[in-house]
Amino acid sequence: MAVLCGVLFLDGLDVSMVGMALPSIEADLGLTTSQLQWVVSGYILGYGGFLLLGGRAADLVGRRRVLLIALGVFTVASAVGGVVNDGTLLVITRFLKGAAAAFTAPAGLSIITTHFVEGPLASRAWPRGSCRRPSSWAARSGWRSSARSSQDARAARRIRPCSWTPTGRRSP
Repeated sequence: MAVLCGVLFLDGLDVSMVGMALPSIEADLGLTTSQLQWVVSGYILGYGGFLLLGGRAADLVGRRRVLLIALGVFTVASAVGGVVNDGTLLVITRFLKGAAAAFTAPAGLSIITTHFVEGPLASRAWPRGSCRRPSSWAARSGWRSSARSSQDARAARRIRPCSWTPTGRRSP
C-alpha cells in the first residue's frame, strides 16, 4: 500500500517540484520564458494525452505489468532529464515522464481499489495519495537534483517490485 501511494505521490510531486526549479533551469540552460513554459507543459501534455490510454492498457495488459513498465520508463526519463544540457531534450524527457505517469496513475489506483477491500487500510490510502504540495527543496538544491529525485525514489522501489506490488489476490 505504501509503495502504491508513494508512486502516486511522486506523480503529483513531479509537476509541482519543477515549478520551484524554473529559475535555476533558466539560468543554467539559458532558456527564455516561453521555453520555460514548455518545461512545465511537456509533463502535463504527456500526462493528459496518455491518461486514458494508460487506464485501458492497465485493463488489457495487466495493472501490475503496466505499473512496473511505466516505473521503468519514468526512472530512465528522470535520469536522462537530470543530465541534459539542452532545453529541447529537457522538454522531451519531461514529456516522457508525464506519459509514464499517465500509465502509473491509473494502474496504481486500480490496484488499490481492486486489491484492498473496503475498510481501514483502503481508507487510509486515499488521503496519503492525494496530499501533494510543492517542496522548497527543489529551489535550494538545484533543478538537476529535482529532476533526478523522482528517479532515485523510483529506482529504490524497483529493487524488489515483485514482493511490493499485489499479484491480483485481494487482501482479507
